[in-house]
Amino acid sequence: MAEDIVVRLLSYNIHKGMGIGGRAFTLPKIRDALTGLLPNIVFLQEVVGQHDKHADRFAEWPSSGQSAFLAAAGWPHAAYGKNAVYSHGHHGNAILSTYPIREYENIDISTNAFESRGILHAVMEVPGLAVPLHCMCVHLNILRKGRETQLKHLCQRVLRSVPEDHPLIVAGDFNDWQEGASTLLLNDIGAEEVFLNLTGKHAPTFPSAYPMLRLDRIYARGCRALGGDVLHGEPWDSFSDHAPLLAHIAVSNTR
Repeated sequence: MAEDIVVRLLSYNIHKGMGIGGRAFTLPKIRDALTGLLPNIVFLQEVVGQHDKHADRFAEWPSSGQSAFLAAAGWPHAAYGKNAVYSHGHHGNAILSTYPIREYENIDISTNAFESRGILHAVMEVPGLAVPLHCMCVHLNILRKGRETQLKHLCQRVLRSVPEDHPLIVAGDFNDWQEGASTLLLNDIGAEEVFLNLTGKHAPTFPSAYPMLRLDRIYARGCRALGGDVLHGEPWDSFSDHAPLLAHIAVSNTR
């Protein structure tokens, strides 16, 4: 029987690389901090693909988009899903990976005109795994009704597009301050939340300086949680209003 593959994951709402209050351009510091952690797969929310006003304001603003700027530091494979579009640019979710991304798709799950949301679904080839690894990066609504609709869309996507014997990771900013998503995802698609599994509680991630609300999650199916940390305090609490989640999982090999 083939051994499981250990994968290092990170999920992070980077607040468009603009720090708390939106005054300081923090993306270069975020890149340095992420590079020091060397996760295999990075799930990012509020990633800017284009922002003409900030490009004029900040000399370091990346012309190729924030996902490409971050990926160049150590992740040769990246996918970006454009969700919110405005006159001077756009932003959305991104997945960075040390593993080849075979294909990806961005699915629009917006429920109102004020919150443009999507599911970024990437299919990866992980060396040593007999089947592809499916990764989904999400950022759900603040309002509960829309969030519940989006969770149903997420489950439908998994049931339609991810074979039961393929490992699955779903990570991102769920905005689930009422903590109802995990029961639904476990019952409907068999995905367990990593920190809930390890500690009996979801990890607090918001606000980053004094995390209290448990908004960010990493769910897995066909995997075993090995460990996890909430990265808060210096330098993280100056980069974004969310704290990142770092987790280690063992992906079951069906070979």
